[in-house]
Amino acid sequence: MTEKMMTMDEAVRLVKPGCLLALGGMTNYRRPVAFVRALIRRFQQEGEPGGLTLLAFTAGLESDLLVGAGMVRKIRSCYFGLEIFGLAPMYTYHANRGGLDVVEETEASLAFGLRAQMAGVGFMPGRGWLGTDLPRLRPDVRTVVDPYSGEELMAFPAIRPDVAVIHALRADRLGNAQIGNNRGVDEELALTSRQVLVTAEEVLPELSQADLVGPLVHGIIHAPRGAAPTSCHPLYALDGQQLLDYTTRVSDPESFQAYLQSE
Repeated sequence: MTEKMMTMDEAVRLVKPGCLLALGGMTNYRRPVAFVRALIRRFQQEGEPGGLTLLAFTAGLESDLLVGAGMVRKIRSCYFGLEIFGLAPMYTYHANRGGLDVVEETEASLAFGLRAQMAGVGFMPGRGWLGTDLPRLRPDVRTVVDPYSGEELMAFPAIRPDVAVIHALRADRLGNAQIGNNRGVDEELALTSRQVLVTAEEVLPELSQADLVGPLVHGIIHAPRGAAPTSCHPLYALDGQQLLDYTTRVSDPESFQAYLQSE
C-alpha cells in the first residue's frame, strides 16, 4: 500500500480558492489549529486560497482565525463561538457588518446533508424544520412527499466538502487514524469529502485499530500539539489562558493583525 505522508506546506496547497473546506473536531476539542495557521501563512504570502466556504459542525478558534485573516466568504455551521470563553470575536465583527454570507444551518441540516452524500443521493428526508420559519431562510431546502405515507418531509440537500481536515491522536503512514471517543462528525467528513487530510499528534508504524481508514485519507501530516490551544484529550488539555488572551486582545481587524504578528 502507498504511504500517505506529506508536509504541512504540501497539505495546505490542496486547499484551492473558493473551495468548500470542512474542519473536524468539536467546539474546543481536537481542532486542526496548526493546519489553519499554516494555511493563513500561505494566504499572507501568496494571496491564496481565498473566498472559502467554511463548513464546521461547530466552529471555534480555528474557524475564527480563518475569518479574521479574510479567507472566508461563506459560513456553514450550527454554532460559532468559544463556549465559556465567549463570542468568536472576528466572526462576530464581520457577521454583524454583513461581511460574511452566513448560511442558516442546524444540527439536522448538516447531519442530513452529510448522510445524503454518504448514501449517494441528492437529498435526505427528515422531519426537522417542519413547522418553523427556517425554510424561508433556505429556499434550497425543499419539501418532498413520502410516496408510501403521503407525509410531507423536508429534503435536505447533500453536502460534499472539497477538502476535510481532521486532527487525530495518532496515525500510521498508510492513512489509518485514531481520533478518540468524541468524534463529532469527523467520520462522516471522511466518508463524504473529495480529499481528506489528517494532522496527527503521533505517526506510528501501524495501528491496532482505526477510526478513519487509509483508503479514505489522502494525506497524513505529522503535527505534534497540532490542536493547541484547543484540547486533544487525553494527550493534553485545553489552554484556557491562551483562549482568554485571544478574546481579550482581539476585537477588530487591527487588533487581529496585531495578534497574528505576535504569535
